[in-house]
Amino acid sequence: MSDHYAVIGSPIGHSKSPLIHGAFATATNQDLEYTAIEAPLDGFAAAVHAFRANGGRGLNVTAPFKLQAFELATDKLERAQLAGAANALKFERDRIFADNFDGVGLVNDIQRNLSVALKGKRVLLLGAGGAARGALLPFLAERPAELAIANRTVEKAQELARAVGAGSRIVGCGYRDIAGSFDIIVNATSASLKGELPPIAPDVFATDALAYELVYGKGLTPFLRLAQNAGVKRLADGVGMLVEQAAEAFAWWRGVRPQTRTLIDKLTVSLT
Repeated sequence: MSDHYAVIGSPIGHSKSPLIHGAFATATNQDLEYTAIEAPLDGFAAAVHAFRANGGRGLNVTAPFKLQAFELATDKLERAQLAGAANALKFERDRIFADNFDGVGLVNDIQRNLSVALKGKRVLLLGAGGAARGALLPFLAERPAELAIANRTVEKAQELARAVGAGSRIVGCGYRDIAGSFDIIVNATSASLKGELPPIAPDVFATDALAYELVYGKGLTPFLRLAQNAGVKRLADGVGMLVEQAAEAFAWWRGVRPQTRTLIDKLTVSLT
């Protein structure tokens, strides 16, 4: 009998996780079934317990349930604790383990697939929500020269910077207080989902910057267009992060890490 995994969210029809994990299972010869679960907004815990009762081994968690997944877990790993959110659960006997692979997936995509090193770079993270929180530890582990978090609510960005406790290498600020240009700028806000632009100036982009949009499959978003108009040549959206975080979850569950390059290429849309 195949081991059962799934992605859970609401809505869930758009999710590429079944396609991604199905491809991973085929490539690594893993006997598993992977499905999608659309849970009621007030029924996340009940849906998880029902999945476990039917033999489920693990879940990817997407919006709007990442906070509830974190709260439901009995064992919260460090990345999930910092983010205050979980994007993957693993079930072992009576334990529910929670982790957050969004940040490590982002770092892997930037460094492995885009060949942009974080070490010694000035990095700007736009937004201080769950996506940004999940990225902090993996980013800092690569030893950037500076990591700035900019957010509309300045106190939220500053609080997040203090929570990491990395000293002068990390700073929280408002958009108007962004100082200088940056080598890597990551849009971790939800602005692009609404066709909007974070309130940043074109001069935040260094001459040879990488502009990275967490939203994927939307083509040239307002953020990426601003970067392009500022002369930035290296543009990327979040499809690589999507596949890389899925690969980390797959390895956590199955003990084998699948290759990602072919699948990223298959899912990538033109940024023009």
